[in-house]
Amino acid sequence: MIKPIKQGNRLLLNYRADQTNDARWLDDKLRNDGGVTLRRTFTFTSKEMLTQAAASDEAGDDERVFTLGVLENGYYKISKDILGLKYDLFLHEKTKIEPKTFVAYRDISIFRKIDELIDEPIIVGGESEQAIPLNDFDLLLRTFPTSTELTHYAGTRIARILKDYFRTISDAEKKLNQHLNRRKKLPVESRESIVSNFELQKFEYVHAELESMLADVDSYTEKDWQTKIIGLLLFVFPKYIAVLENVHIKDFYTNAGKATDRYIDLMLVDANGAIDLIEVKKPFSNALVSSSTYRDNHTPKKELAGSVMQAEKYLFHLNKWGHAGEKEIYHKRKAELPSEIELKITNPKAMILLGRDYDFVGQQRFDFEIIRRKYANMLDIMTYDDLLRRVANIIEMMKRHGSNRGAQ
Repeated sequence: MIKPIKQGNRLLLNYRADQTNDARWLDDKLRNDGGVTLRRTFTFTSKEMLTQAAASDEAGDDERVFTLGVLENGYYKISKDILGLKYDLFLHEKTKIEPKTFVAYRDISIFRKIDELIDEPIIVGGESEQAIPLNDFDLLLRTFPTSTELTHYAGTRIARILKDYFRTISDAEKKLNQHLNRRKKLPVESRESIVSNFELQKFEYVHAELESMLADVDSYTEKDWQTKIIGLLLFVFPKYIAVLENVHIKDFYTNAGKATDRYIDLMLVDANGAIDLIEVKKPFSNALVSSSTYRDNHTPKKELAGSVMQAEKYLFHLNKWGHAGEKEIYHKRKAELPSEIELKITNPKAMILLGRDYDFVGQQRFDFEIIRRKYANMLDIMTYDDLLRRVANIIEMMKRHGSNRGAQ
């Protein structure tokens, strides 16, 4: 068993052997190999181990104590070599430090997982702009996958891959197919009734499929997620007739007038040839506005701010490229477009789909709405919960209109 202990200006790690073993194996490991790793997370050498007398008056063959970190300028500094990181770790002195701060289920090193995703020092708590706020870090620990969830994620990811080969279909797809099969047995209806009923079933399918996907996010790759979501969005926004992927555009401003190649992930084309952009991100929670406040305001998180900035830049470069851009994009992608259509870069807008808002608390929803409306003239920032609500409202109104027609 391990237990971190704050003692003066030091952060110690106490190791206590279980009832069937003692700690002398650890001494042998240090003597023979020069180091020892505990819980697949902490790697110590002899220089970090305290003498038994210094560690505890009662220490014996079942206990060893190591120096984990030292308090410097309000932060416990933990060597990168101990945790296997690219940079030293800094934990604010007010951080609640316990075993789960470092080690998740199945002895997964939490900070090593974070370190794999970034290339800068990890700072937790305090006033540093680069620091993870203590509230957000606590949320990260509470939402870190359990062993059961890890098994589930692996299973669903495999199922998602096998779906392409074994024709496994989701509940939403089954419901749609069952409905279409039933329609063959329905009596003849008016054309208006048939179209209205089909439209209703279409949106019910979209809503059910969205809910199914959101319950199983981790079984999709980023690319597969984008492809599936775009297919559903074309149902919701039928004015778009084509989706162009990885579209090459020119940037004449970044390098002092020299043209730089940029690539837009997804471009939408409507029935008149007008071009818009869309950014589709996987729906990570806590990705929109901060949970803590700065001068009583919840500020945009990096994922939201970065997505907005990226979309604004693409819109800027498209507008500056103008007619020449219309011709070049059409020339390169005409095989994916209707014949004779003319592409138009005329005040294009961007749609950004990211994050969840179901767990907003207090002023978060209000502050997020202010951010959305700030960009409303050029960007439609939409959460996945917002998309679900939009589709649900469409379904409700279609059902209401349908019942009104039936009563006439």
